[in-house]
Amino acid sequence: MDRTRRTLLAGASLAALGGTSLMASAQNAAANWPSKPVRIIVPNVPGGALDILARMLESELAKTWKQPIVVEFKPGAGTITGTDLVAKSAPDGYTLGILAVGVLGIQPALRKDMPFDTLKDLSGTMLVVGNIVMTASPSMPFNDLAGLIAYGKANPGKLSYATAGAGSSMHLAGEQLNLLTGIEMVHIPYKGAGGAYGDVFEGRVQLLLDPLFSSMPHIKSNRLKPIAVMGLQRDASAPQIPAAGEMFPDFDFASNLGIGLPRGTPPEIIAKINADVVKAIRSEALAPRLKDMGLAVTGSTPEQFDAHMRKSLVTFANIVKAAKVTVN
Repeated sequence: MDRTRRTLLAGASLAALGGTSLMASAQNAAANWPSKPVRIIVPNVPGGALDILARMLESELAKTWKQPIVVEFKPGAGTITGTDLVAKSAPDGYTLGILAVGVLGIQPALRKDMPFDTLKDLSGTMLVVGNIVMTASPSMPFNDLAGLIAYGKANPGKLSYATAGAGSSMHLAGEQLNLLTGIEMVHIPYKGAGGAYGDVFEGRVQLLLDPLFSSMPHIKSNRLKPIAVMGLQRDASAPQIPAAGEMFPDFDFASNLGIGLPRGTPPEIIAKINADVVKAIRSEALAPRLKDMGLAVTGSTPEQFDAHMRKSLVTFANIVKAAKVTVN
């Protein structure tokens, strides 16, 4: 065998050994993970759906991972501040974030100064889907979506709808309904939904768009009148409330929550986190509690998460442009 061929074969063998060594190193890193506390970043104030989900996962994952789980609140800029922290953290699996997936799909269409690129800087797994519901003040003379549309057309500009903030999934759901029906509901954004409820109870604002689990206690007490869930199908926890998708086939504004990690996290660690999180949310301890809150357990792969985000970015950008939505 000549010297050149021996050299090439030796190089190939070393490369193969190097590849095997790297693969073994990655597998060892995943096998030893986690070896220290894990942070879960909540990019919002305490008390909402993101916080509730983080607290549920904290208790279950601590049992599985045998490490402390530290929940940290980093609110600001419509969840962008906390999510940016996650995106720019070390890609080692020790900083996770609860993602408001709808916000991540909407914000790039509204802001020119996004500090990160969702698809390039984040990986993740879809966890749960929570329906948004439109409710009305009990004083309103309609009881369903068809009645609301008829009233809105007969009284242009006289309907207003409250949401927890501009640029949210709830805001875009209301604007899409305007576009599809030709009615002229006026958006009234609040700094969180807490203040909105009282105004809708009293009829100062006629309609409210908020997560179903937040609205259900007030629906049950007859302080709010349910009009429709803003998704394709009725919610299993409240099957008596019609879905907007029954009238408008592609109308889907469900509130998706996910776990995010920095892009570049080793795939073996992402796979472990994904498997453990999906197991936790489907467990006997968490699944019934999530269902009671109106949150449907889904789970998914990082690839499905990316596909969902690509679709959301296009869908919401089109609505923002057509409705001329701005955030002041």
